[in-house]
Amino acid sequence: MEYSLQKLSKTKVEIAISIDKEEWEAYAKEAYAKNKFKYSVEGFRKGKVPMNILINRYGKEFFYEEALDIAADKSYSEIIEKEKLQVITNPDFDVKSIGEDGAKFVITVIIKPEFELGQYKGLSFEKSSTEVSDEEVNKEIDKELNSRARLIEKDAPAEIGDTVIIDYSGKIGRKKFEGGTAEKQSLELGSKTFIPGFEEQLVGMNKGDKKDIEVTFPEDYGSKELAGKKATFSIVLHEVQKKELPVLDDEFVKDIDDELNTVEEWKEKIKSKLLETKVKNADIKLENDIVEKIAANTEIEIPDCMVDEELDYRIKEMEQSMAQYGLKLEDYLKYTGTTVEQIKSDKRDEALRNIKIRLILEEICKKENITVTAEEIKEKLEGIEQKDLREATNYFANQILTDKLFIFLKENNEIK
Repeated sequence: MEYSLQKLSKTKVEIAISIDKEEWEAYAKEAYAKNKFKYSVEGFRKGKVPMNILINRYGKEFFYEEALDIAADKSYSEIIEKEKLQVITNPDFDVKSIGEDGAKFVITVIIKPEFELGQYKGLSFEKSSTEVSDEEVNKEIDKELNSRARLIEKDAPAEIGDTVIIDYSGKIGRKKFEGGTAEKQSLELGSKTFIPGFEEQLVGMNKGDKKDIEVTFPEDYGSKELAGKKATFSIVLHEVQKKELPVLDDEFVKDIDDELNTVEEWKEKIKSKLLETKVKNADIKLENDIVEKIAANTEIEIPDCMVDEELDYRIKEMEQSMAQYGLKLEDYLKYTGTTVEQIKSDKRDEALRNIKIRLILEEICKKENITVTAEEIKEKLEGIEQKDLREATNYFANQILTDKLFIFLKENNEIK
């Protein structure tokens, strides 16, 4: 066998292979031996027909197809291993010539992108502040007080922050539309639960009032039948309710958390949780900033097949996620008026970015010899059931490797 490699691009390689006469005859004999049990000729038991008898009856071409498959498979495997090509798709196969004197064919493969890493050490980054203000603590307290507020009837016009009990009936032109009618609907004004302009027009209404309001559905509304359309809603207001907040004192704190005794202790606990969240988010942002800057410094030619594979994976994830809630992808596509192809188109840039980042991080690990040891994985697997070991092993190996990588990147870059 003789072969030559030609790089058509950074990710596409063409392999021209030539099989000489002697080697070709050996492949033909191998094809005969592999399939002789299939052959049946009068005067011979099945599987016992000599090769020369078959050639005399059907011609040498009788073995060419199978011989070519064997030759291509063996040659391809040898070349890929010898040249250390990281092939990422099934090869394209093109026969140039075939006959008694041998065979010539070309195999085209897509390989994992080769690229030069941009600067990934000695860069400068600024970590987000993790300081927790009194205002942030008070906001959390207000959320808790509001969640435990009780609603009492109010004999006054509705205001933002009040809750109203309403009937509504919507029409576009003279025609009612699906989902546009409800009775005794509870709605907090200012919650932005309904489409823009709806809640604001209920401000000033009293118990027993009736009113027609006009709104326009947003252009990006989920239903294409309603998107951008003007609608009129007939409103009947049954009741106006206002929130009555609980008193913030030590007794309230004891009620919501039996480990606490005072308001000050509660504030400290809230501050501690906010700090923990801020530290975590600041670290995530820092890691994203590091990755984005390295990616901006690195050029990679990413083949379409890698992007298509990533997008197929995303669609499969969507299907599995919806299935957990008893939903089907087809129903989602029908409801949103979109297609799988449109979703893939919308997510293509994101897929490209993810692949680029994945390749960059893999290359840094390779270049800096960042690896995971069997002992490190074994320690994480303690207590994991046998049936879950494979999935858990992959998960922890990836987690440990990622942690090590970002420790390295933080140590080798300036963090202000």
